[in-house]
Amino acid sequence: MAAERIDGKAFAEKLRARVGEAAARFEQAAGRKAGLAVVLVGEDPASDVYVRAKGKATHAAGMNGFEHRLPADVSQDELLALVDRLNADGAVDGILVQLPLPGHLDDQAVIAAIDPDKDVDGFHVTNAGRLAVGQGGFVPCTPLGCMMLLTDRLGDLSGLEAVVIGRSNIVGKPMAQLLLDANATVTIAHSRTKDLAGVVRRADIVVAAVGRAEMVKADWLKPGATVIDVGINRLPPAEGEAKGRLVGDVDYGPASGVASAITPVPGGVGPMTIAVLLRNTLVAAHRNAGLAPPEGL
Repeated sequence: MAAERIDGKAFAEKLRARVGEAAARFEQAAGRKAGLAVVLVGEDPASDVYVRAKGKATHAAGMNGFEHRLPADVSQDELLALVDRLNADGAVDGILVQLPLPGHLDDQAVIAAIDPDKDVDGFHVTNAGRLAVGQGGFVPCTPLGCMMLLTDRLGDLSGLEAVVIGRSNIVGKPMAQLLLDANATVTIAHSRTKDLAGVVRRADIVVAAVGRAEMVKADWLKPGATVIDVGINRLPPAEGEAKGRLVGDVDYGPASGVASAITPVPGGVGPMTIAVLLRNTLVAAHRNAGLAPPEGL
């Protein structure tokens, strides 16, 4: 039997609708709209696409979007000065600096300069620490979106064995922490894990976030596992194709014959990221305005 397709696009649309309803209630209670500031340095085409999509989604949800475009040769001091101004701006609830930055800029110093209570990307070390000790900081958008899909599909994760393939600060580590907080038994696997296929085969839940096209094969999976594929990789174009197709870190077709449920690429985890960003921004707005957290998010 083929695995159930976990439709992240449909889930994200519903989440964005709930955010929009909650944003309208916030505006009525606070007398202003929630605001997200996005900073783009340089003209990287992929980053430009992401920034435009985030701006469009922010306005569609009934929130203010503030876009700041800086030249690629902007100095570290100029970028940090902008972050300081945004930290002090009462109309700005969330700050997102689009990564990667040009090579002469220090990503970590820029992230560290963002007020942790406006760090809706969840990358600040303070928010990483809050997540680690259960203090309710902002969680990076992609792993939080993955958790929403998992709990929607499985409900209670207590006692399930989960393997996260990948140990990045953006996805792998926070994903593992979220699963641990949900009482799953968690293994973080990576490129140096011995018998990686054997480790993955134990898992009731597999989260693949390693950035290698179709690396996870069907025979790596435990029959009936739930698979969340975070990867997005473009294959070389086949003969007659203008560009190669997008695939995840999991060999989707064969894996669908083993797993009980799996996210597709595209249309799985990807749409969740912007939806969760909007959710985090609205949560930040409530905190900044001294209001109770929004319900249903």
